[in-house]
Amino acid sequence: MPQWSDYSTGERIKILRGRDITQADLAELTGRSIVTIQKAEQDKALSLPTLLAIAAALGVDASVILGQQAPRKALEHSDRMVIRDLSRAVHDTAAGILPADTEPMPLGELQETTDKCWNLYWQGRYIEAGAVVAPFLTAAAARLHEQPAGEQAPALGVLSDAYRLAGYVANLMGARDLAYAAIGHAQTAAERAADSMRVALVGSGRAWVYLRDARLPEALTLAEKSATDIEPRFSRATPEELTAYGSHVNFAAVVASRMGDKDRAGDYLSQSHATGARLGREVRAHGTLFGPVTATTQAVGIKVALGQTGQALDLIHSLQDVSELTEAARNRYAMDKAMAHADARQWDLSLDTLEEALRRSPDWARHQTLPGVIVEKVGKASTARLRRVSKLIGVAPGTQGFLPATAKTAL
Repeated sequence: MPQWSDYSTGERIKILRGRDITQADLAELTGRSIVTIQKAEQDKALSLPTLLAIAAALGVDASVILGQQAPRKALEHSDRMVIRDLSRAVHDTAAGILPADTEPMPLGELQETTDKCWNLYWQGRYIEAGAVVAPFLTAAAARLHEQPAGEQAPALGVLSDAYRLAGYVANLMGARDLAYAAIGHAQTAAERAADSMRVALVGSGRAWVYLRDARLPEALTLAEKSATDIEPRFSRATPEELTAYGSHVNFAAVVASRMGDKDRAGDYLSQSHATGARLGREVRAHGTLFGPVTATTQAVGIKVALGQTGQALDLIHSLQDVSELTEAARNRYAMDKAMAHADARQWDLSLDTLEEALRRSPDWARHQTLPGVIVEKVGKASTARLRRVSKLIGVAPGTQGFLPATAKTAL
């Protein structure tokens, strides 16, 4: 596959424009004529003002168009616009910069917006979630600004949630620096609110950013601390507390499995199953969902990462119904199933499972890294189906942000 720098400037403009934006659309967005756009894409003429206008319209740095850095993997025009707006909201609110016409929303409405954002996120509708989070951040920051001294904790909690959401969306879309910045601001807000639960939630989120950035030892240390800090007494724990703890301890098991630490992963996995059994059902709380089905589906991915393919397949066979899971969680489980089948050299079954998930949720799939890892593992074992699945993944040439995904960091 050619490197991004191997393409001409005109070819890079055409690739970035993609299928959603025609030359006429780009001309309108930039205020240039269609002839000017055509000349740019044919490498006949490209002035600096036109270059800058095209870069702004496509939501990329001019250096990307010039081939000095590669675009992020699989980002379409709408994705880049969301990342740009989200970045502005994160950095501006952190600096105390708010639009003059910003109206502070009541705390109740802000909490309702938090729930809506999480619902979009767990449906795998990351672009919509990111588009809502940007103005939500501004509204939450405005609410904090209006709160009287001594009454800021609730507003700080909501602001922490908004930053955490922004960090999660950025993390999935490969915007590493934005993910780090947003999760850092979420931590500051949670600490100012003196909210130990939110501090732990943010810590687990930061561990996820570390994992995607291949900083596995740091991810494990932070994931373990986050779980330990909120470990409840089972005899009197609320469902909400058990949900948060189960999610945290499960993620600690995930990170341990990526490091190949079977003992640690096994210990945390046992705690995860115990917490799920204690809940007895799937419970949604603190921006996550956890219960016995979640514990089992997550265990499949953990067993795959540890190379325990037989145990992973046994768990898959034991699961009859995953309808209680969120759409994103069901899709993720399908990826883990496909990986398990690939490890078992069940090539066609692996690609069938992968293709079904990709076709069911194409927008969700665009922001996942594991499909590419699965396809690479299957190799040329099933050529026709492999070509079809590779086309569905739609990997753009070149990546930037996080390191290339591997079986250890594809989460």
